[in-house]
Amino acid sequence: MSTILEKAKLWLSDTFDASTQQEIQDLINNNPEQLTERFYKNLEFGTGGMRGIMGAGINRINKYTLGKATQGLANYLKQSFPNKSLQVAIAYDCRHNSNTFAKIVANVLSANNIKVFLFEDMRPTPELSFAVRHLDCDAGIVLTASHNPPEYNGYKVYWNDGSQIVPPNDINIINEVNRLDFSEINFNSNENLIEYIGKKVDEAFIEASVKTGTFNTKGKGNLKIVYTPLHGTSVKLIPDALAAAGYTDVNIVEEQRIPNGDFPTVASPNPEEPAALKMATDLAKKLDADIVIGTDPDSDRIGIAVKNLEGEIQLLNGNQTMSVMTDFLIKNWKKQGKLNGKQFVGSTIVSTNLVTKIADSYGVETHVGLTGFKWIAKMVRDEEGKKEFIGGGEESFGYMVGDFVRDKDAVTATLLACEIAAEAKNNGSSFYNELLKIYVQHHFYKEHLIAIVKKGMDGAEIINKMMVVLRENPLTEIDHSKVNYLYDYQASTKTDLLTGKVETIDIAKSNVLIYETVDGTKVAARPSGTEPKIKFYFSVNTPLDSVENAVATEAKLDAKIQRIIKEMKLA
Repeated sequence: MSTILEKAKLWLSDTFDASTQQEIQDLINNNPEQLTERFYKNLEFGTGGMRGIMGAGINRINKYTLGKATQGLANYLKQSFPNKSLQVAIAYDCRHNSNTFAKIVANVLSANNIKVFLFEDMRPTPELSFAVRHLDCDAGIVLTASHNPPEYNGYKVYWNDGSQIVPPNDINIINEVNRLDFSEINFNSNENLIEYIGKKVDEAFIEASVKTGTFNTKGKGNLKIVYTPLHGTSVKLIPDALAAAGYTDVNIVEEQRIPNGDFPTVASPNPEEPAALKMATDLAKKLDADIVIGTDPDSDRIGIAVKNLEGEIQLLNGNQTMSVMTDFLIKNWKKQGKLNGKQFVGSTIVSTNLVTKIADSYGVETHVGLTGFKWIAKMVRDEEGKKEFIGGGEESFGYMVGDFVRDKDAVTATLLACEIAAEAKNNGSSFYNELLKIYVQHHFYKEHLIAIVKKGMDGAEIINKMMVVLRENPLTEIDHSKVNYLYDYQASTKTDLLTGKVETIDIAKSNVLIYETVDGTKVAARPSGTEPKIKFYFSVNTPLDSVENAVATEAKLDAKIQRIIKEMKLA
């Protein structure tokens, strides 16, 4: 506790403003448990950048932790691009303090003689990624905590290609930040270097989105769409993008139209959760809509609900959505005569193997990387000038269409989803039927995710111990099927448990374990990089002989997943 107290008392100096000093003094006097939470570690960059609860302290999002991160970034930019007039774009979402934090970040950059393009109001994260390249910036920053609860905020850094930072830049920036003392942050802005941007970039983004995400599809006027921004930023672009693409029957959930950092109508503004889209699906039932689109607060994740075989509105999971989108995109590239063996799609190690099966059927490569769209964006950068990127996604409800945006993009993905639904309806099919046709061709793949929350210092230790046990005592059988491969991405090894053969995995290190069995079952364990939880991903598959047998087949796969969860003592 003495170390915690020493760290806390540093925040009582004149480096920090009076309100911050008072907040820390109150914690010292009255709440030692909360004091420990705020000072036992520094807030760190994870797969989605720096994200945390707002408040004073080194393990919180505040003026000083953001200022220190930005000062470190400014120092690193000057080292990386010497003798260059530097430029950085900044966007922010609808969360509490996001606009204030964005201006603080802009102040620090301008104080370091760096030109800043600051959006005049909240904007979707994919537009920030687009703006970095569109405005020829050296970096970009977005203030967002994605789908986290209202008390959270965050900070994501993008490099000059419009993608989130990856090694070595992320490590180098963190090292610069760690070398700094809070007293070294320059908050004295140069307002002449801060330029406010908005409508012109919006127009350019929408134009690029429509060009990339639409395919002269017939029947757009007959597609009935229900859309909710879940109180987030996508309302700034998606209605206009849909209109520009030719969609006229768009019904917005009015109770969730207005941006609001409290997200008053949902327990969590996460389109992965059916409860978050209940207002939208209820409206869809009332209107007999064909498709429901829901986006998270910063508009990078997309949830899609469509009519199933019984005519009920069903939320698809991220693996299902990305499979249909990938198939549709490749099929259209083929129709246009654009496939020549130099194209690829992107996926992640915890996403469905179905995407690879789909791409293989067209003779298209699949590149698989770590969790997080920064790794898919890195694939694009690594292949520039050699191979074309068609699209890519991950199981956590994200998809990227083409490479004009280098992050998951719910705006363009919305257009793509509507293209799929409109074409299917025009041909007497449906979005859901198109998914089932894919299952008939490639096997019915069913995925499931469990997230176990363990907060605080003790929680981090529990999660660590769970991973140690899985490594040191590997499963040898899952639901009566022998485990043949164990992938350890922290050790960079692929072990054949049947022969003992060990191969090296040529991919960046990450604390992820994946088991694969002889019958094609896949179980992955991965501590979250942005939240206090450990995630378990399950994937099972079996042949599907006809669309008519889909319900019974899915029930068998669901039962198999539940047996595995029980077997692993996770429920």
